[in-house]
Amino acid sequence: MTTASDVASGKTHTDENFPVASHLIAARHRPAVMAFYHFVRAADDVADHATLTPAEKLDHLDRLEQALLGRRDDEPVARPLRAVLAERRLTPRHAQDLIAAFRLDVTKNRTADWADLIHYCSLSAMPVGRYVLDVHGESESTWAASDAVCAALQIINHLQDCGKDFRDLDRVYIPDDALAAAGVPHEALGADRASPALRTLFRDLAVRTMGLLDEGGVLPRQVADFRMSLETAVIIALARHLTTTLMSHDPLSERVHHNKAEYLRIGGVGAARTAVGRLFRRPAAPAAARVGRA
Repeated sequence: MTTASDVASGKTHTDENFPVASHLIAARHRPAVMAFYHFVRAADDVADHATLTPAEKLDHLDRLEQALLGRRDDEPVARPLRAVLAERRLTPRHAQDLIAAFRLDVTKNRTADWADLIHYCSLSAMPVGRYVLDVHGESESTWAASDAVCAALQIINHLQDCGKDFRDLDRVYIPDDALAAAGVPHEALGADRASPALRTLFRDLAVRTMGLLDEGGVLPRQVADFRMSLETAVIIALARHLTTTLMSHDPLSERVHHNKAEYLRIGGVGAARTAVGRLFRRPAAPAAARVGRA
């Protein structure tokens, strides 16, 4: 019997748009974050696999969830996360939400409207931020800002990869109602370059995404853990730059990603601004210690 690891894409945390358990966060928290990442990456690879049938994908995802919950032990990638959850008394719900998102990827390949897109983000992205905040013992009062940031990160990825998603997976996260209003068929996402109407649509979605980042911009100030606040500041700074780029660039014909120099410069400025801001603000009350919810 094959496991999820047997169908892995080979993609690692270093291939992601945004930092994953970077050295900004405390060393004691990085293994917990990486255990979550490896589990989610395995599930994502299953959902995106080129040759597995939908039934096989769903079976793999079911087995991953059962292994996460300790009901079977034949998915090695689930063991480290299961151990972390037990040790830190954290809920498996965030990882289960990601599994639910990947089931949607298998069974649903179109997005009705913005609300439908945000619902998908509530399963595919928001739980990631919530898990990392839980690992750091942060208050649930940080979740609303984190949710907005994580939704923005997901939509940035959707815009960057919209051509590849359509061509390789026949999957479209660009809302149907927005495409229809612009007079753009789904097939236009498979073109070598975007039409003027599609460029306008990309820009409009990027503007809405920037609104999410504006909403979540308070997160670095809300997070009690200093190093975690720097990590969130770096992520938001990188996301703002990519979103601004998407307002003026065509993701079908142009690469909309950071090079290494941009990554370091933009992230460094974001971290420095937050560090200075925290040094000169009135000390905040420490976040209450959190107990994991089953």
